[in-house]
Amino acid sequence: MVAKVASNRIPDAKADEAAAEAIHEAWVSWPVNWSAIIVGMLASLAAILVFGLIGMAVGAHVIDPEQRWVDVKKVAIGALIFSVAGAFFAFVIGGWVSGKIAGILRSETGMLHGAIVWLAAFPVMMILAALGAGSLWGGWHAGLAGSPNWASAQAAPFDKPEPLASSATPEERTRYTDAMNDYQQKVQAWRADTPKVTRNAALGAVTALLLGLVGAVLGGWMASGEPMNFTYHRTGRLQKQTI
Repeated sequence: MVAKVASNRIPDAKADEAAAEAIHEAWVSWPVNWSAIIVGMLASLAAILVFGLIGMAVGAHVIDPEQRWVDVKKVAIGALIFSVAGAFFAFVIGGWVSGKIAGILRSETGMLHGAIVWLAAFPVMMILAALGAGSLWGGWHAGLAGSPNWASAQAAPFDKPEPLASSATPEERTRYTDAMNDYQQKVQAWRADTPKVTRNAALGAVTALLLGLVGAVLGGWMASGEPMNFTYHRTGRLQKQTI
């Protein structure tokens, strides 16, 4: 009798093990609402443009070639605030719009949609920057276009003094010599600063992109309506389901 019970338990144990393995191997896909993502991406791009234009209107963003970011420590506080706020809150808006349109009620799915909004916007921003629209964004996002033409060492935006005529007076020759020396000093300083400007533009673009990713994830989380803490899915959500 004992042997019979034992023999019956062995198949049951194997069946339970097979069922557990099947559950472990099962895939649970997360739905992606592409309509909501596209609208969220457009909202982010529009917000970036609005923030950039406001920054240029109030003088926070200067696109003059002579106002290059040679030293990040010397960036005006207004430009820094607009750059950080524009890069972050533009994608907070996009992630929130995406989550609300999709009707997402779980934080994980909302965060996923926010991240996908950022992923979808990235190649579009690269294309627009390559076409010259990056200058309208101001601040850090303009660095996505790489090094503009005026950033090269051979394209210093300084006017070279006109050559003197053969009949020039000694005073004119003295003024020409002084102007030429000043021009050469400016060009040399421009060429020396060009690598620093290129590096700072790349660092600014990377910072703007990472801030945008964080903002998009937080925007999607906000749209879900769940409390924004990392323990709610283990405690609060389970308590809510048991009530």
